[in-house]
Parts: sequence; structure tokens; C-alpha cells
Amino acid sequence: MSNPLIVERSGAVTRLRFNRPERLNAIDADMAAALREAVALLPQDPDLRCVVLCGAGRAFMAGGDIGAFQGPQALAEIRRILGPMHEAVAGLAALPVPVLASVQGAAAGAGLSLAFGADLAIAAEEARFALGYLKLGTVPDCGGTWVLPRLLGLRGALGMALLGDELDGRAALAAGLVNRAVPATELEAATEALAQQLASGPTLAFGRAKALLRAAGTRPLPAQLEAEEAAFLAFAGTADFAEGVAAFLGRRKPDFTGG
Repeated sequence: MSNPLIVERSGAVTRLRFNRPERLNAIDADMAAALREAVALLPQDPDLRCVVLCGAGRAFMAGGDIGAFQGPQALAEIRRILGPMHEAVAGLAALPVPVLASVQGAAAGAGLSLAFGADLAIAAEEARFALGYLKLGTVPDCGGTWVLPRLLGLRGALGMALLGDELDGRAALAAGLVNRAVPATELEAATEALAQQLASGPTLAFGRAKALLRAAGTRPLPAQLEAEEAAFLAFAGTADFAEGVAAFLGRRKPDFTGG
């Protein structure tokens, strides 16, 4: 039996590759458990500066493995999938480094939630984004109902959830759901370039900016201003801030170490 999730480390970048290509990387309990375990270990890596989510084969992730959702054990099996997946989603959002989704083929159901829930996303122009829960008579999971209204607006999110609206990579880019859309043949190289760009940036600042932006919707403006001020003052003493100021004044490219 193959590993349902492959963890690949290259320099400061870790790739979490969904690995059930024969099932379009549909989630089963083993994949969910493997993802939770992998995400839980990421904060323990002091050299980590970027995480990439990607899929093996033709798809990013075609949602849950529907074959597990029938029979007398269906409810128990669904719990075995949703619990670990939701822990993983929360863990990825809390990571102090950028998380980049690289999407080819189908990103449906939980796959859509993971792709749009990442900090950044790059997609093949031919990628297909769909919630798909309408066909099953159920509701979105893995953060889909949290992220879609924030990125797409309530009307657009309801259109995807209630009308089954689907988007390709180009439309997702136009809607602001992904940051880049490239031909499928260029996706791997473009993903690598973007991951390396992120991994060479001011990692601690990325993490704090990510936390500030994700929390902004829960705070009134005065509280957000206080949080920004505290963060800026804290970063004024970091090596990356000193390097950034020196590089700007010296009209050169900064060499950030992530500290």
C-alpha cells in the first residue's frame, strides 16, 4: 500500500503531496491521519520557511472518498476523516510560515477548501474548482464556509454552495481566489519559483503578517492598530528588519535569513 501523503523536503521548503492519484487524491481516513501528523510536526522544524500543498497525478484533490460514505460504518468513517482534516486545516492556518497551494486538475469539496484556505495559491489555467456538496445533499467542510465568503463575498460563495457554480483557473484568478494562473505545463516550475521566493523572504515577518491578516476580521480597528503597532515594534529589533533597512538605503536586494 502506498503512502497516502508524501512529505518532501527541499532546502527550506516542505511539500505535502496528496498521493492517491488513482482516486484523484480523494481523502480517506489514512490520508486524513497522515496529513494531521505531518502538519503537527511542521512547527518543530526551525529551518522551515515555506510549505507547499500539492497533489500527485492529474488532480489536486477531488474531495472525500465517497465510497467510504455508505453502509453502517459511514458515520464513524466520516468522523475518522473530518476530525483529523479539521485539525490539519487549523494547523496550516496557524503555521508561522507561508502555505502555498499548487493546484492542477480537480480541486473539489475539501480540495477546494484546502486550496483556497492556504495563504497563497497558484493554479493551472485548466484547473477546476467546485464545492460539489450539493450533489451529495450535504454541506461544505474543511473550512470552506469560512474562507469562501471572505475571498469571494457572500453572494459568490452562496452561488458555489447552492447553485453548484464551478470555476477554472482563469476564472479563479479573476475572482481573486488564486494568486497566479499558468498553463498546466508551467505549473511545476512556477510553483517552485514562487516557493523559493517565499522561502528567501523575511520568514518571521511573513508569519506575523499572516497572523494579523487572519485575525483582522475578529477585531475592531483600534484593537487591530494596537496589534500592528506591537508587531512592528517587535520586528524593529530583528536581523531581517536591519537587513531590509540597510538594503533599501544601499539600493541592493536584501538577503533575509528568516530571523
